[in-house]
Amino acid sequence: MNPSSLNIPIELLQKQFEHSSDAIIFFDAGHRVMAMNSRAERLLDRRVLEEPAGPDSNSFCFSCRGYTSEEEPMSCLNCYLSNTEKDFSSFQLYLETKTKGVVPFSASFQTVDTAAGIRVLTLRDLTNQLMTQQLLNQNTMMKSVIKAQEDERKRISRELHDSVAQELISSLVDLRVLKYLNVQEEALQKIQQTEASLTRLLEQIRNLSVELRPASLDDLGLDAAFRSHFKWIEKNYGVLVRFVAELGGQRFNSEVETVVYRVCQESVLNALKYADIDEINVRLFASAHLLELMVSDQGNGFDVNTNDPKGTGLGIYGMKERAELVGGEISITSIRGEGTTVHLRVPFGAFSL
Repeated sequence: MNPSSLNIPIELLQKQFEHSSDAIIFFDAGHRVMAMNSRAERLLDRRVLEEPAGPDSNSFCFSCRGYTSEEEPMSCLNCYLSNTEKDFSSFQLYLETKTKGVVPFSASFQTVDTAAGIRVLTLRDLTNQLMTQQLLNQNTMMKSVIKAQEDERKRISRELHDSVAQELISSLVDLRVLKYLNVQEEALQKIQQTEASLTRLLEQIRNLSVELRPASLDDLGLDAAFRSHFKWIEKNYGVLVRFVAELGGQRFNSEVETVVYRVCQESVLNALKYADIDEINVRLFASAHLLELMVSDQGNGFDVNTNDPKGTGLGIYGMKERAELVGGEISITSIRGEGTTVHLRVPFGAFSL
């Protein structure tokens, strides 16, 4: 079917060639570049037009860095220019461009005049699509890593609670029975010392189990998990956590609840380490399709724009990264001598249960 049978004016085809966002390059039977549109001229070295093709190479090789084959990501074997047996109607090609270095293109190489051996190469820049795909793959991989971490935390937490802690409790019971037997005073003192040591160890294991992954987070939700965690904070650090929850018992997707819990945990820990305070305010509420968390203190504060924050700075980075994985965002405001506020917002329309 030719343009005349479709009643397409030659002028329109010429305009399409000149103004196309795709690079279009015509080759003759000897693999020499006959013509290219302005888009191709902006991309490629002028030598592809000026240098003659040799018997074993082509002037287009000045810019071409190979195509993606079944065996290699960038190959020159069975070059599309000379291989007439293989279908090159759609493939990926890499070219050395004038301004952006080596760039991947979606390519199509087809014969337009069989008798004269004229073929046309059409190129579309894939940079944006590949970057989008790379970000998507990174997010997917990060979600998988975080899920694996949380699953392992949960497994270890359950193992500590159900196995190690139970064995310690059994040992404590046996020791307490020994105290009531007819034993020497020296042995009794040793039993009491061992009992005290095991009791402390049991408490540490219970705390570690909760810190790894509180069972209440999975069983009862954020409200219960926070209240349990803040009681532990008050007991061990002597810092009062004023917690206000306005969820009315609403539950959310496990991924969202985990992100909110970890962000709060990290924010409270940072306040304990650096703010020099005896009180922290935590508010958890839902508004306009957003699940929101606010953790604030009136402590030392810091410069949020500094390149050398206290600590490693990995905590803040980790919080922001976790939030982004569920479509959320974190804002951190802080003034030296006046305190810090961490504000997490997570859209819950697609995540609420």
